[in-house]
Amino acid sequence: MSGHHDVHSGLHSEHGALTGEHPGRARNPVIKVLDLAWLEFEKPDLDAAETFAHAFGFSTAARTPDELQLRGSDPGAPCVLIRRGDRSRFVGPAFKAAESADLLRLAEASGARPAPLPESLGGLTVDLVDPSRLRVRVVADTHELAGMPMQQPHVLNFGHEVLRTNATQRPPRVPARVQRLGHVVIQSTKYRETLDWYLNNLGLIVSDFLFYPGQRELGPVMSFIRCDRGSTPADHHTLALTLGPSNRYVHSAYQVSDLDALAAGGEYLLDQGYHRSWGIGRHIQGSQIFDYWRDPDGFMVEHFSDGDMFDCTLEPGWAPMTASGLAQWGPPATKDFLGIKPGAESAREVRSIVKALREDNEFDIRRLRGLLKVANS
Repeated sequence: MSGHHDVHSGLHSEHGALTGEHPGRARNPVIKVLDLAWLEFEKPDLDAAETFAHAFGFSTAARTPDELQLRGSDPGAPCVLIRRGDRSRFVGPAFKAAESADLLRLAEASGARPAPLPESLGGLTVDLVDPSRLRVRVVADTHELAGMPMQQPHVLNFGHEVLRTNATQRPPRVPARVQRLGHVVIQSTKYRETLDWYLNNLGLIVSDFLFYPGQRELGPVMSFIRCDRGSTPADHHTLALTLGPSNRYVHSAYQVSDLDALAAGGEYLLDQGYHRSWGIGRHIQGSQIFDYWRDPDGFMVEHFSDGDMFDCTLEPGWAPMTASGLAQWGPPATKDFLGIKPGAESAREVRSIVKALREDNEFDIRRLRGLLKVANS
Protein backbone atom coordinates (compact mmCIF):
# COMPACT_ATOMS: atom_id res chain seq x y z
CA MET A 1 0.00 0.00 0.00
CA SER A 2 1.49 3.32 -1.00
CA GLY A 3 2.81 5.42 1.87
CA HIS A 4 2.28 2.66 4.45
CA HIS A 5 4.89 2.58 7.22
CA ASP A 6 5.67 -0.91 8.50
CA VAL A 7 6.37 -0.48 12.21
CA HIS A 8 8.01 -3.90 12.31
CA SER A 9 10.62 -3.16 9.63
CA GLY A 10 13.46 -2.02 11.90
CA LEU A 11 14.73 -2.21 15.45
CA HIS A 12 15.91 1.40 15.45
CA SER A 13 13.54 3.65 13.53
CA GLU A 14 14.98 3.81 10.04
CA HIS A 15 13.68 7.33 9.38
CA GLY A 16 15.61 10.25 10.83
CA ALA A 17 14.55 13.81 11.57
CA LEU A 18 13.18 16.19 8.98
CA THR A 19 14.57 19.69 8.60
CA GLY A 20 13.83 21.77 11.69
CA GLU A 21 12.79 18.87 13.93
CA HIS A 22 14.14 18.34 17.42
CA PRO A 23 17.84 17.30 17.35
CA GLY A 24 17.46 15.00 20.35
CA ARG A 25 20.34 16.46 22.36
CA ALA A 26 21.54 19.69 23.92
CA ARG A 27 24.58 21.46 22.50
CA ASN A 28 26.09 22.30 25.87
CA PRO A 29 24.44 20.43 28.77
CA VAL A 30 25.27 21.33 32.36
CA ILE A 31 26.48 17.78 33.13
CA LYS A 32 26.18 14.29 31.66
CA VAL A 33 24.85 11.68 34.10
CA LEU A 34 26.11 8.11 33.87
CA ASP A 35 22.98 6.14 34.71
CA LEU A 36 19.92 5.84 36.86
CA ALA A 37 20.99 5.27 40.46
CA TRP A 38 17.65 4.25 41.99
CA LEU A 39 13.91 5.00 42.15
CA GLU A 40 12.08 6.18 45.28
CA PHE A 41 8.53 5.28 46.32
CA GLU A 42 6.28 5.64 49.34
CA LYS A 43 3.92 2.80 50.31
CA PRO A 44 1.80 2.06 53.39
CA ASP A 45 2.55 -1.70 53.55
CA LEU A 46 6.27 -2.50 53.43
CA ASP A 47 5.66 -6.17 54.20
CA ALA A 48 3.50 -6.67 51.10
CA ALA A 49 5.99 -4.64 49.06
CA GLU A 50 8.88 -6.83 50.21
CA THR A 51 6.98 -10.06 49.57
CA PHE A 52 6.25 -9.03 45.98
CA ALA A 53 9.80 -7.74 45.53
CA HIS A 54 11.26 -11.14 46.43
CA ALA A 55 8.84 -12.90 44.08
CA PHE A 56 9.80 -10.44 41.32
CA GLY A 57 13.50 -11.12 41.87
CA PHE A 58 14.91 -8.40 44.14
CA SER A 59 16.97 -9.00 47.25
CA THR A 60 16.59 -6.91 50.39
CA ALA A 61 19.62 -4.68 50.86
CA ALA A 62 18.37 -3.05 54.08
CA ARG A 63 15.13 -3.01 56.08
CA THR A 64 13.93 -0.85 58.94
CA PRO A 65 10.36 -0.34 60.21
CA ASP A 66 10.06 2.70 57.92
CA GLU A 67 12.26 1.93 54.90
CA LEU A 68 12.96 -0.92 52.48
CA GLN A 69 15.97 -0.93 50.16
CA LEU A 70 15.85 -3.41 47.26
CA ARG A 71 18.80 -4.43 45.13
CA GLY A 72 19.76 -6.53 42.12
CA SER A 73 22.74 -8.84 41.80
CA ASP A 74 24.97 -6.21 40.12
CA PRO A 75 27.31 -4.14 42.32
CA GLY A 76 26.28 -0.57 43.07
CA ALA A 77 23.51 1.23 44.87
CA PRO A 78 20.09 -0.30 45.66
CA CYS A 79 17.65 -0.26 42.72
CA VAL A 80 14.58 0.81 44.66
CA LEU A 81 14.00 2.68 47.92
CA ILE A 82 10.56 2.37 49.51
CA ARG A 83 9.65 4.47 52.54
CA ARG A 84 6.54 4.08 54.64
CA GLY A 85 3.85 6.60 53.72
CA ASP A 86 0.15 7.19 54.18
CA ARG A 87 -0.49 6.43 50.49
CA SER A 88 1.30 4.82 47.58
CA ARG A 89 3.16 7.25 45.36
CA PHE A 90 6.22 7.56 43.17
CA VAL A 91 8.58 10.11 44.70
CA GLY A 92 11.09 10.33 41.86
CA PRO A 93 14.28 9.03 40.23
CA ALA A 94 17.88 9.47 41.27
CA PHE A 95 20.57 9.73 38.58
CA LYS A 96 24.24 8.93 39.11
CA ALA A 97 26.69 11.74 38.36
CA ALA A 98 30.05 10.91 36.79
CA GLU A 99 31.89 12.64 39.65
CA SER A 100 31.17 14.79 42.68
CA ALA A 101 32.40 17.93 40.87
CA ASP A 102 29.36 17.58 38.60
CA LEU A 103 27.11 18.16 41.61
CA LEU A 104 28.78 21.50 42.24
CA ARG A 105 28.35 22.46 38.60
CA LEU A 106 24.69 21.44 38.68
CA ALA A 107 24.12 23.25 41.98
CA GLU A 108 25.61 26.45 40.60
CA ALA A 109 23.46 26.28 37.46
CA SER A 110 20.23 25.46 39.32
CA GLY A 111 20.58 27.36 42.58
CA ALA A 112 20.15 24.13 44.55
CA ARG A 113 22.59 23.08 47.27
CA PRO A 114 24.36 19.72 47.56
CA ALA A 115 23.12 17.89 50.64
CA PRO A 116 24.25 14.69 52.37
CA LEU A 117 22.22 11.56 51.78
CA PRO A 118 21.25 9.28 54.70
CA GLU A 119 24.14 7.23 56.09
CA SER A 120 22.60 4.03 54.70
CA LEU A 121 23.23 5.42 51.19
CA GLY A 122 26.21 7.72 51.72
CA GLY A 123 27.36 10.47 49.39
CA LEU A 124 25.69 13.69 48.31
CA THR A 125 22.62 14.72 46.33
CA VAL A 126 21.44 17.77 44.47
CA ASP A 127 17.63 17.73 44.47
CA LEU A 128 15.89 19.37 41.51
CA VAL A 129 12.29 19.62 40.30
CA ASP A 130 11.54 19.02 36.62
CA PRO A 131 8.81 20.93 34.72
CA SER A 132 6.34 18.12 35.54
CA ARG A 133 6.90 18.86 39.26
CA LEU A 134 8.73 15.56 39.76
CA ARG A 135 11.62 15.55 42.24
CA VAL A 136 14.83 14.50 40.49
CA ARG A 137 17.95 13.65 42.46
CA VAL A 138 21.47 13.63 41.09
CA VAL A 139 23.82 11.74 43.43
CA ALA A 140 27.54 11.05 43.76
CA ASP A 141 29.92 9.12 46.03
CA THR A 142 27.21 6.80 47.33
CA HIS A 143 28.06 3.49 49.00
CA GLU A 144 28.72 0.63 46.58
CA LEU A 145 27.12 -2.71 47.43
CA ALA A 146 29.23 -5.72 46.43
CA GLY A 147 27.95 -7.87 43.60
CA MET A 148 25.94 -11.02 44.33
CA PRO A 149 25.93 -14.34 42.45
CA MET A 150 23.97 -13.77 39.25
CA GLN A 151 21.49 -16.04 37.52
CA GLN A 152 23.50 -17.64 34.71
CA PRO A 153 22.10 -17.51 31.16
CA HIS A 154 21.22 -20.89 29.69
CA VAL A 155 23.43 -22.58 27.11
CA LEU A 156 21.37 -22.74 23.92
CA ASN A 157 21.58 -24.82 20.76
CA PHE A 158 21.05 -22.35 17.91
CA GLY A 159 20.04 -24.11 14.69
CA HIS A 160 22.89 -26.44 13.76
CA GLU A 161 25.30 -24.88 16.26
CA VAL A 162 25.29 -27.45 19.05
CA LEU A 163 26.71 -26.17 22.33
CA ARG A 164 24.76 -28.44 24.70
CA THR A 165 25.11 -32.24 24.40
CA ASN A 166 23.85 -34.99 26.73
CA ALA A 167 22.33 -32.33 29.01
CA THR A 168 18.69 -31.35 29.40
CA GLN A 169 17.27 -27.85 29.70
CA ARG A 170 14.96 -27.54 32.71
CA PRO A 171 14.64 -23.94 33.90
CA PRO A 172 13.05 -24.06 37.37
CA ARG A 173 9.98 -21.99 38.26
CA VAL A 174 11.76 -19.66 40.62
CA PRO A 175 11.91 -15.87 40.82
CA ALA A 176 13.90 -14.31 38.00
CA ARG A 177 16.92 -12.73 39.66
CA VAL A 178 16.97 -9.00 38.97
CA GLN A 179 20.42 -7.81 37.86
CA ARG A 180 19.90 -4.05 37.76
CA LEU A 181 17.54 -1.13 37.22
CA GLY A 182 17.19 -0.38 33.51
CA HIS A 183 14.78 2.52 32.95
CA VAL A 184 11.77 4.50 34.13
CA VAL A 185 8.90 5.86 32.02
CA ILE A 186 7.21 9.13 32.97
CA GLN A 187 4.08 10.80 31.55
CA SER A 188 3.97 14.60 31.43
CA THR A 189 1.47 17.27 30.45
CA LYS A 190 4.51 19.40 29.50
CA TYR A 191 6.37 16.82 27.43
CA ARG A 192 8.51 19.14 25.27
CA GLU A 193 9.51 21.40 28.16
CA THR A 194 10.33 18.40 30.34
CA LEU A 195 12.31 16.70 27.56
CA ASP A 196 14.47 19.78 27.03
CA TRP A 197 15.01 20.09 30.79
CA TYR A 198 16.53 16.58 30.99
CA LEU A 199 18.67 17.11 27.88
CA ASN A 200 19.94 20.51 29.02
CA ASN A 201 20.57 19.70 32.67
CA LEU A 202 21.52 16.01 32.71
CA GLY A 203 23.03 15.62 29.24
CA LEU A 204 20.69 12.81 28.17
CA ILE A 205 20.26 12.16 24.43
CA VAL A 206 17.29 10.81 22.47
CA SER A 207 17.43 7.39 20.83
CA ASP A 208 13.94 7.40 19.27
CA PHE A 209 11.06 9.86 18.88
CA LEU A 210 7.43 8.82 18.37
CA PHE A 211 4.69 11.07 17.00
CA TYR A 212 0.93 10.61 16.71
CA PRO A 213 -0.06 9.35 13.25
CA GLY A 214 -0.93 12.28 11.02
CA GLN A 215 0.47 14.79 13.53
CA ARG A 216 4.20 14.78 12.86
CA GLU A 217 4.12 18.48 12.09
CA LEU A 218 2.98 19.07 15.69
CA GLY A 219 6.15 17.44 16.99
CA PRO A 220 6.92 14.24 18.91
CA VAL A 221 4.87 12.98 21.83
CA MET A 222 7.28 10.37 23.20
CA SER A 223 11.02 10.02 23.45
CA PHE A 224 13.27 7.16 24.48
CA ILE A 225 16.31 8.78 26.08
CA ARG A 226 19.74 7.36 26.92
CA CYS A 227 22.79 8.47 28.84
CA ASP A 228 25.61 9.99 26.82
CA ARG A 229 28.69 7.95 27.72
CA GLY A 230 30.61 8.87 24.61
CA SER A 231 31.98 5.78 22.86
CA THR A 232 30.81 3.49 25.69
CA PRO A 233 27.43 1.95 24.77
CA ALA A 234 24.47 2.77 27.02
CA ASP A 235 20.94 1.36 27.29
CA HIS A 236 18.65 2.45 24.43
CA HIS A 237 16.66 4.28 27.07
CA THR A 238 17.31 5.09 30.70
CA LEU A 239 14.36 7.45 30.77
CA ALA A 240 11.31 7.53 28.51
CA LEU A 241 8.97 10.53 28.44
CA THR A 242 5.50 10.57 26.96
CA LEU A 243 2.86 13.27 26.61
CA GLY A 244 -0.39 12.68 28.49
CA PRO A 245 -3.18 14.32 30.47
CA SER A 246 -1.47 13.90 33.85
CA ASN A 247 2.00 13.91 35.37
CA ARG A 248 2.60 10.37 36.57
CA TYR A 249 4.80 7.31 36.78
CA VAL A 250 4.09 4.81 33.98
CA HIS A 251 6.47 1.91 34.66
CA SER A 252 10.02 0.95 35.54
CA ALA A 253 12.13 -1.89 34.12
CA TYR A 254 14.66 -4.30 35.59
CA GLN A 255 17.09 -6.51 33.68
CA VAL A 256 17.23 -10.29 34.07
CA SER A 257 19.71 -12.70 32.50
CA ASP A 258 17.74 -14.23 29.61
CA LEU A 259 14.37 -15.28 28.20
CA ASP A 260 14.22 -18.45 30.32
CA ALA A 261 14.76 -16.49 33.54
CA LEU A 262 12.07 -14.01 32.47
CA ALA A 263 9.55 -16.68 31.43
CA ALA A 264 10.09 -19.09 34.33
CA GLY A 265 10.09 -16.15 36.73
CA GLY A 266 6.78 -15.09 35.22
CA GLU A 267 5.30 -18.52 35.86
CA TYR A 268 6.42 -18.21 39.48
CA LEU A 269 4.70 -14.81 39.79
CA LEU A 270 1.50 -16.26 38.33
CA ASP A 271 1.68 -19.15 40.81
CA GLN A 272 1.88 -16.58 43.62
CA GLY A 273 -1.29 -14.88 42.38
CA TYR A 274 0.25 -11.71 40.92
CA HIS A 275 -1.17 -9.96 37.86
CA ARG A 276 0.60 -9.91 34.51
CA SER A 277 -0.17 -6.63 32.72
CA TRP A 278 1.29 -7.57 29.33
CA GLY A 279 3.78 -10.06 27.90
CA ILE A 280 5.78 -11.93 26.94
CA GLY A 281 7.00 -10.13 23.80
CA ARG A 282 9.82 -8.19 22.16
CA HIS A 283 9.70 -4.42 21.82
CA ILE A 284 10.51 -2.45 18.68
CA GLN A 285 12.12 0.68 20.16
CA GLY A 286 14.87 -0.80 22.34
CA SER A 287 14.34 -4.42 21.16
CA GLN A 288 13.96 -5.74 24.73
CA ILE A 289 12.23 -9.01 25.48
CA PHE A 290 9.64 -7.83 28.02
CA ASP A 291 7.12 -8.97 30.60
CA TYR A 292 5.02 -6.44 32.57
CA TRP A 293 3.53 -6.96 36.04
CA ARG A 294 1.47 -5.04 38.62
CA ASP A 295 2.72 -4.91 42.19
CA PRO A 296 0.26 -4.93 45.14
CA ASP A 297 0.04 -1.11 45.00
CA GLY A 298 -0.80 -1.07 41.29
CA PHE A 299 2.62 0.12 40.08
CA MET A 300 3.68 -1.42 36.76
CA VAL A 301 7.12 -3.06 36.70
CA GLU A 302 8.89 -4.82 33.85
CA HIS A 303 11.32 -7.71 33.51
CA PHE A 304 13.49 -7.24 30.43
CA SER A 305 16.43 -8.90 28.69
CA ASP A 306 18.50 -8.39 25.52
CA GLY A 307 18.03 -4.66 25.07
CA ASP A 308 19.76 -2.44 22.50
CA MET A 309 22.92 -0.58 23.49
CA PHE A 310 23.84 2.65 21.63
CA ASP A 311 26.92 4.87 21.82
CA CYS A 312 26.79 8.65 21.35
CA THR A 313 27.11 8.55 17.55
CA LEU A 314 23.63 7.26 16.73
CA GLU A 315 21.10 9.94 15.79
CA PRO A 316 17.43 9.71 16.86
CA GLY A 317 14.97 7.66 14.88
CA TRP A 318 11.43 8.89 14.15
CA ALA A 319 8.33 6.68 13.91
CA PRO A 320 4.55 6.95 14.35
CA MET A 321 3.10 5.77 17.65
CA THR A 322 0.67 2.87 17.38
CA ALA A 323 -0.46 0.20 19.83
CA SER A 324 0.46 -2.51 17.32
CA GLY A 325 3.90 -0.90 16.95
CA LEU A 326 4.84 -1.51 20.57
CA ALA A 327 6.08 -5.05 19.91
CA GLN A 328 7.73 -7.05 17.15
CA TRP A 329 6.07 -10.21 18.45
CA GLY A 330 3.92 -11.20 21.38
CA PRO A 331 0.28 -10.78 22.35
CA PRO A 332 -1.49 -7.51 21.55
CA ALA A 333 -0.96 -4.73 24.08
CA THR A 334 -3.56 -5.16 26.81
CA LYS A 335 -6.06 -2.55 27.98
CA ASP A 336 -4.35 -2.70 31.37
CA PHE A 337 -0.97 -1.81 29.84
CA LEU A 338 -2.49 0.97 27.71
CA GLY A 339 -4.31 2.41 30.73
CA ILE A 340 -7.79 1.98 29.27
CA LYS A 341 -8.95 -1.03 31.32
CA PRO A 342 -12.17 -0.11 33.16
CA GLY A 343 -11.33 0.64 36.76
CA ALA A 344 -9.90 3.20 39.14
CA GLU A 345 -6.80 3.99 37.05
CA SER A 346 -8.67 4.63 33.81
CA ALA A 347 -11.27 6.67 35.71
CA ARG A 348 -8.48 8.85 37.12
CA GLU A 349 -7.07 9.30 33.62
CA VAL A 350 -10.48 10.37 32.26
CA ARG A 351 -10.72 12.99 35.03
CA SER A 352 -7.18 14.05 34.16
CA ILE A 353 -8.16 14.51 30.50
CA VAL A 354 -11.04 16.80 31.44
CA LYS A 355 -8.76 18.81 33.73
CA ALA A 356 -5.88 18.96 31.22
CA LEU A 357 -8.11 20.30 28.45
CA ARG A 358 -9.09 23.21 30.72
CA GLU A 359 -5.50 24.14 31.55
CA ASP A 360 -2.59 25.65 29.64
CA ASN A 361 -0.35 22.72 28.77
CA GLU A 362 0.73 20.66 25.77
CA PHE A 363 -2.14 18.16 26.01
CA ASP A 364 -4.89 19.85 23.98
CA ILE A 365 -7.85 18.57 21.94
CA ARG A 366 -5.65 17.73 18.93
CA ARG A 367 -3.36 15.63 21.10
CA LEU A 368 -6.38 13.92 22.67
CA ARG A 369 -7.55 12.89 19.20
CA GLY A 370 -4.09 11.53 18.46
CA LEU A 371 -3.99 9.58 21.73
CA LEU A 372 -7.41 8.05 21.13
CA LYS A 373 -6.30 7.01 17.65
CA VAL A 374 -3.27 5.24 19.18
CA ALA A 375 -5.38 3.49 21.83
CA ASN A 376 -7.70 2.14 19.12
CA SER A 377 -4.92 1.09 16.77
